[in-house]
Amino acid sequence: MTGPLDGIRIIDLTAMISGPLATMILADQGAEVIKIENPAGGDFTRSAANRQGDMSALYLNNNRNKKSVALNLKEKAGRDALLRLVASADVFVQNFRPGVIERMGLGEEQLRKVAPDLVMVSISGFGDTGPYSQRPVYDPLIQGLSGLATVQAGADELRPQLVRTILPDKLTGVTAAQAITAALFARERTGESQHVRLSMLDAIIAFLWSSDMGSQTFVHSEVPQQEAASLQDLIYETTTGYITIAVQSDREWQALIRAVDRPEWAEDPRFLTARLRQENIDARLELIQSVIKTDTAEHWLARLEAEQVPCAPVLTRTQVLDHPQVLANDLLSHYDHPQAGRLRQARAPSRFSAAPEQHWQGAPRLGEQTGELLAECGYSAEEIQSMCDSGIAAVPAK
Repeated sequence: MTGPLDGIRIIDLTAMISGPLATMILADQGAEVIKIENPAGGDFTRSAANRQGDMSALYLNNNRNKKSVALNLKEKAGRDALLRLVASADVFVQNFRPGVIERMGLGEEQLRKVAPDLVMVSISGFGDTGPYSQRPVYDPLIQGLSGLATVQAGADELRPQLVRTILPDKLTGVTAAQAITAALFARERTGESQHVRLSMLDAIIAFLWSSDMGSQTFVHSEVPQQEAASLQDLIYETTTGYITIAVQSDREWQALIRAVDRPEWAEDPRFLTARLRQENIDARLELIQSVIKTDTAEHWLARLEAEQVPCAPVLTRTQVLDHPQVLANDLLSHYDHPQAGRLRQARAPSRFSAAPEQHWQGAPRLGEQTGELLAECGYSAEEIQSMCDSGIAAVPAK
């Protein structure tokens, strides 16, 4: 078994991050993902910065284990070729703006004529309807509209801040991948195929609700302004760098007191219970920082670990690569890409006991499998060459 989704064929019309990440997750789990791209440049992320061998890191990190077919879907012959590919597919994923795929003549009605059991997936930015549905979307817009930027600021009256990673894009990809597998499982059990619809806005608001919308949970009792318990975070400066410490229970608080050798804190009336420690969070965090800044990260981590206080070093991205826990997890894989050279990537986080070895195939060149897959659909070599000559299809330059 090469993966739990071995034998599943996915036609992927998505671009940028949310859709490609979703289909890469499924490709890592064994699905055959056929990425359909415009012959005139392909996925926009191909042109991103941070490049090697004319391949961008952004494209490489969201499109491994896929095949690329370059088709001009503005031309009927290109759409006809796509429909031939769809006829043998299990899943069709697209992230055009709502209504675009129908105007292209590739809506659900047309696709089900050739693939009645197809699981269809439509990813949008703001949703299929409503005043924002036809607007262009990028990650910062969703961070703003969803309330995430206000959550990141710490309080409603403060200047909103963006999370310094494209969380809405990536979370939507993870959500879409889960929804696709659920739809495939339902089809297996019931024989019924479905059209899965989700938006970046939906994914982020649902994500926030589990931990950040408590004041909006009780109807008719909403807190008009979400106030921050503290504007300090749990990052502590030492003489050699930064560490993080998180204590919740009474046992952990007492362990911290022993680690930093401050027995007087145990009797401080502000910190006698978890509730009081939360009410006096600023004073508590300031006291901890005043002690931690007096010695090295190595010193404090050793002391804290000895008392079983939850703690960890705060690492740079480069430092992460060589951390003993990352190495123990065998999390990073190295392999050679025919164009980009030697690559380092994180493996898929889920490991399956029946498929312990993950298959690695570097992200494809634009149109790398065009000839192979069109031939599989019944096109002759002459027909494929004619399509390439006319710009309907494309293969990599030799």
